Amino acid sequence: MVRLVATADDDAFRTRVDAALDAFVERQRTVLAGLGPDLHPFLDAAHDFVRGGKRLRPLFCRAGWLVAGGAADEPGLDRAAAALEWLQGSALVHDDLMDGSDTRRGRPSVHRAFEQVHRDAALAGDAVQHGASVAVLLGDLMLSWADEQFRTSDLPGTARALHYLDLCKSEVASGQYLDVLAQTRSSVDVETAMRVVRYKSAKYTVERPLHLGAALAGGSDELVAALSDVAIPLGEAFQLRDDVLGVFGDPEVTGKPAGDDLREGKRTVLVARAAELAEPGDRETLWRTLGTAEGVDELRELIRSTGALDAVEADIDRLERQADAALDALPAGSRHVLEPLLLTATRRTR
Repeated sequence: MVRLVATADDDAFRTRVDAALDAFVERQRTVLAGLGPDLHPFLDAAHDFVRGGKRLRPLFCRAGWLVAGGAADEPGLDRAAAALEWLQGSALVHDDLMDGSDTRRGRPSVHRAFEQVHRDAALAGDAVQHGASVAVLLGDLMLSWADEQFRTSDLPGTARALHYLDLCKSEVASGQYLDVLAQTRSSVDVETAMRVVRYKSAKYTVERPLHLGAALAGGSDELVAALSDVAIPLGEAFQLRDDVLGVFGDPEVTGKPAGDDLREGKRTVLVARAAELAEPGDRETLWRTLGTAEGVDELRELIRSTGALDAVEADIDRLERQADAALDALPAGSRHVLEPLLLTATRRTR
């Protein structure tokens, strides 16, 4: 039986996730105290990175838990779901480094922050290399913490759920590689761009967190499969919304400069749709100016004028409807739990 909870409980759950992260970091500080005060800025950076945020992956983990009949006030679930924030942090720190991003959530990205620390203290060696090295190590630390914190849940379904956590980590790394590989190609089609979306985002953001929660609560294999029917289109819609916000979003809201994806030369579905719909001359302009700072405004207008933005908005609507229809195959009460998350994922502004 699905345990119904009010959507207002989301805020209380986020607070419990925050507390679980804080408690975990304090334990780590005690364990690592022997390394001395030089480690403090490193641990502070990890802790600061997971403060705030939408907690979307923990919320999907809890949704899977509730759909499978888990108790809404189980503290072990708070700890397990919080672990996904370390996994997300690891991915973002490494992603910012690979993309050369200057900011994250309106603040300097980790590699830029430690690069500046190096300069301000007039340390020996190369500041850029120092920042990059710290970002690699910090991402690795958070990836390790994701595993460690997940195991602290002490829930009966932990052993089974670890299978889905392993899949999640492998899939997101593989999806990231496909994304990196796509940037080396002169062009990309919609099918290839959507494959990156599925493995870099849809599975990692929605499907595997739902599976983790359901497995922790002892949900059946049939339930896990039915959750995928909701999760894949919803996760794809989530990433397509991210692509749109990366080009047309308000930097004051998103915390990232508008057009970063275009400056970085990202072969997103939005770009692939523009290439698909453009006339030959516009298509040549797209591939020539993609990845340049001076071409952002021209590309933004080209994406509008070709109808690519409208096409991707239509894709989002179609995927949202597909996910919504799949909710009907889940146990009674599941819609009450999942529908608010569906709307949050696809109709957000950041």
